Amino acid sequence: MQPRFFEWKTEPSFLPKYALNTEGCHTWPVDFSLSEQEQAVADLSNQILGDLSTPERHKQLEADGAAHDQQAWKALSDAGLVGVSLPEDCGGGGLGFLATCLMLEEIGRTTARVPFLAPVAAMAVVEFSPDHRCLEGMADGSVLVSPALVEPGRDPEDPSVAAAATGDGWTLSGTKEMVPFADQADCLLVTASTGKGVGLFLVDKAASQVEVVLQETTSGLVEGKVVLSDVPAERLGTDAAPVEWLVQRCTAALSAVAVGVVSEALRITAAYASEREQFGRPIATFQAVGQRVGDAYIDTEAIRLTALQACWRLDQGLEASTEVAVAKYWAADGGQRVANAAQHLHGGMGVDRDYPLWRYYVWAKHLELSLGGSTAQLLRIGDALAAGTA
Repeated sequence: MQPRFFEWKTEPSFLPKYALNTEGCHTWPVDFSLSEQEQAVADLSNQILGDLSTPERHKQLEADGAAHDQQAWKALSDAGLVGVSLPEDCGGGGLGFLATCLMLEEIGRTTARVPFLAPVAAMAVVEFSPDHRCLEGMADGSVLVSPALVEPGRDPEDPSVAAAATGDGWTLSGTKEMVPFADQADCLLVTASTGKGVGLFLVDKAASQVEVVLQETTSGLVEGKVVLSDVPAERLGTDAAPVEWLVQRCTAALSAVAVGVVSEALRITAAYASEREQFGRPIATFQAVGQRVGDAYIDTEAIRLTALQACWRLDQGLEASTEVAVAKYWAADGGQRVANAAQHLHGGMGVDRDYPLWRYYVWAKHLELSLGGSTAQLLRIGDALAAGTA
């Protein structure tokens, strides 16, 4: 794809200045294509998960009572995709956050039962730990770090878990809920109040002061309630910046997973509507059905574009708080519209557990509520508009 040039009388905040044309207007190249390396990440993720995380594989895991797809996770790890955004000196691929988001989209497309937020948490450990220390095993997926951000009724950046300074470090006390893949995690990244602000802390899950109670979810993804009782912790960074950094990237990551979920739900629905006949012709030829699928396509593309913008801005180190909220709003609100349309157009087939669509519906609902639904995101956007920072 060749870059397209747009002219602006005033410089947009999201693009660097490129040149001045003869009329005194700034001109910027706008190239929406992925780099060769990013496209390779997307293609490889699609190939691996398309082969391994199939509807038949999901049925087998469910029949075996297995909550995790170790085979798919190992394949992603062996291919270098789990650590694709970690620095090369940590054993990673040295690419940016966007590369991880491209892998996450494919995880959503196949509803793969893998700890998809672990690569994002690993990036935070490297970014904010002293001397950018790497935890051995993060890059190859053998050591899992899970973000512990959620407390019911509280903003993720305003935790009630208390951090107390000790002579040689910190201890944490309090409760986190809905910690993803809490049973598999080796370490937890916990947000906590220090009394003078908030901080991000690394906790060894195997410590005796940590209790994990697994929680059932409608999506089948394992989450856990984690109770901390004066557990030793290592602080990452010295201020609140790591908390905002991690919350924004986890939220954008969920939006990237949602892209894959709604895209595949729409594809399945379009194929079904083209094959399912009623009154002697495919239901896709009925105007109401076509309009419903068309609306779902518009929502899907809005989810894709807003998620891509948020992930790209974070990848480039640009201010992205509003863009992340916009992306999560579309993932929550638009994602539910796509899931509902897919379910309705399938009729009874949509809830048949022998048919794959139901997984995409429950994943869309899970992603909608994780780290704040549409109302929470609108409140963030409203606050940004009121403050003049949007």
